Amino acid sequence: MTETASPPLDAAQLAAAFEQFNRVSAELTEAYSGLQGQVTQLNERLSVLMTALPAGVVVLDRDGGVVQVNRAAEAWLGEGLEGQSWLMTSTAFTATETPGEMEITPAIGGEPRRVSVSSTALDSGDGSIVLMHDVTDTHRMQREAERNSRLAAMGEMVAGLAHQLRTPLSAAMLYTSNLGKPQLPESERSRVADRAVERLRHLERLIRDMLLFARGDCLGREPVPVCQMVDELAHTLEPIARERGIAFEYACDCGQTEVVADRKALVGALTNLLENALQFTPAEGRVQLHAAIEDRHVCFTVADTGKGIPADQQDRLFEPFFTTRAEGTGLGLAIARGVARAHGGEIDLTSLEGEGTTFRLSVAMATSGAEDEHDHE
Repeated sequence: MTETASPPLDAAQLAAAFEQFNRVSAELTEAYSGLQGQVTQLNERLSVLMTALPAGVVVLDRDGGVVQVNRAAEAWLGEGLEGQSWLMTSTAFTATETPGEMEITPAIGGEPRRVSVSSTALDSGDGSIVLMHDVTDTHRMQREAERNSRLAAMGEMVAGLAHQLRTPLSAAMLYTSNLGKPQLPESERSRVADRAVERLRHLERLIRDMLLFARGDCLGREPVPVCQMVDELAHTLEPIARERGIAFEYACDCGQTEVVADRKALVGALTNLLENALQFTPAEGRVQLHAAIEDRHVCFTVADTGKGIPADQQDRLFEPFFTTRAEGTGLGLAIARGVARAHGGEIDLTSLEGEGTTFRLSVAMATSGAEDEHDHE
């Protein structure tokens, strides 16, 4: 079967086809020019928006290189960042106790600022956008609100404070007045002096705890290796437990993890929990200290096999001046809660009468912008 060849186009048909091609080509050129104009307009609007945004914006490619930086980000990180690695650039940030919040000294000078840093991947998969918000004023107001709350609590407990101070002070004055009696035997004089010193030390401890509670915040921040701190606590408390016939067990599952913390305040809070556990655990009982990472927090668990805490007392344990110990100031657990919250964490307890008590004190793990980016990938 032979195919029938199409008849050749005559000159008129060729001219019409060429004219149609020219018309379509002109329409395409016009549409492309219009689209190019719209893209230029959008780029201009995006540039104006990026410049006007108070938040810092850094656009990264898929390899973590800086592609674009707006004016706010340049004020914090400096100019000429395009083409640099974000991992290197983010070293300008200093981790804080709050996950996702960093501290940075602006490249143009000025006071250090507290910045919230977050990273979001582009839908195209070709990179990501890092957003930085200045939360300095918000953080300052939050700290002031917390301090005002503590001061309000101090005002509510003035009456209890007067009683707490008067009792050991009156006892110390009574004992010291007896020291002035010439007829007091020397052996009795020594005993009275010891009692007076004991009451004065109780008074000193009460005042110290009151000041810690009133201050509330934590002064110094430094990287603290978690497992090293657990070892130090164990070495301090284990001899005391052994002397009382109590088994002391400890473990740390945090590896090389560090927390940015006020080491002295955190160690003091954990020491208070451990001392309470030893105080209420009978001989042949057990006290355990364990540290582990849970949901971007380091959780310290202090468990004992003591007599437990009555349900009607558990809600009041963290109230200032509430104590079930004759020599307690009633501020230890209130201070521990303040320390936990100052480090972005919390403290809670679980207790059953006759079975024991478990306290959990958590501390937020500080993260850097580089870590956020790595986690996101």
